[in-house]
Amino acid sequence: MLVNAYGAHAGNQPLQPLRITRRAPGAHDVQIDIAFCGICHSDLHQVRSEWEGTQYPCVPGHEIVGRVTAVGAHVATFKPGDLVGIGCIVDSCKHCADCDEGLENYCDGMIGTYNFPTADAPGWTQGGYSQAIVVHERYVLRIRHPEAQLAAVAPLLCAGITTYSPLRHWQAGPGKKVGVVGIGGLGHMGIKLAHAMGAHVVAFTTSPSKREAALQLGADEVVVSRNPEEMAAHLKSFDFILNTVAAPHDLDAFMVLLKRDGAMTLVGAPATPHDAPNVFNLIMKRRTLAGSMIGGIPQTQEMLDFCAEHGIVADIELIQAGEINEAYERMLRGEVKYRFVIDNASLGSTGASTPVS
Repeated sequence: MLVNAYGAHAGNQPLQPLRITRRAPGAHDVQIDIAFCGICHSDLHQVRSEWEGTQYPCVPGHEIVGRVTAVGAHVATFKPGDLVGIGCIVDSCKHCADCDEGLENYCDGMIGTYNFPTADAPGWTQGGYSQAIVVHERYVLRIRHPEAQLAAVAPLLCAGITTYSPLRHWQAGPGKKVGVVGIGGLGHMGIKLAHAMGAHVVAFTTSPSKREAALQLGADEVVVSRNPEEMAAHLKSFDFILNTVAAPHDLDAFMVLLKRDGAMTLVGAPATPHDAPNVFNLIMKRRTLAGSMIGGIPQTQEMLDFCAEHGIVADIELIQAGEINEAYERMLRGEVKYRFVIDNASLGSTGASTPVS
């Protein structure tokens, strides 16, 4: 099946219309017409070869929502017409300890939604900047939000689970003081989720102009991290800090805000490494510096259900396919509140080029 898509032929070239091949559904596959796909900062890193190993043509996109159009003979969980989502995972080994525990995101054989090896043409996965996708039923997620919210649900498939998973793992909730560093695509979801979990939420930003926005998202307090007095007022007081910033910065400035046995988890993925923190800031208070990567399929479904129950979606700006390159530049400048989402119906009028095999 040939479908219209948007992708890049090289790291130094803009994304452009092209055509890609999707396999026919197998016995356990679900075919989905993609309605909307969110734009993640990792899309930009990968398509521009800021992360190693990009294969071209590269069609990004792993925040996918749409409607089932066909299912394989052995699929019992989904049927045509269902609203569903696809996140960052489209396959895994299915039999290791991680997969057995529903933590497919940590499986050594995990296959990402784009730029991972596959038997499908052209030999690596192609993502959600496209009209349709075919995925094994294990990695398909049910959407329970109203259809009118579907575009704003799309970023939950990456930004939502990336922040939900560590908040759940480190038990954010009533009686816990939780910090969220950065008020962007990930951070705004972290604030909403931590607030809904019942934690006391403190948002950190470098920009005083973001105070009001953070409070509206659900923060109980807002700290300007460049203000030493505001930072000092929170020394040794946090149970958990979720650090969403995707650029190198001073980790020690936040480590000292953790109480004994507190943890800070990094979910932002900078193109260049952070400087190592002062080990004494860890040792002296038994603090933890950790990382977290998306979530497994069961927890991603849990997150979607939690968000539907609490009326949580991302704050988005809906764009047409022809605006993707401009959106990338605006994303680099921080000119979006807080996620771009592509209206994939616009892919039908992009003047797609010759097929890519």
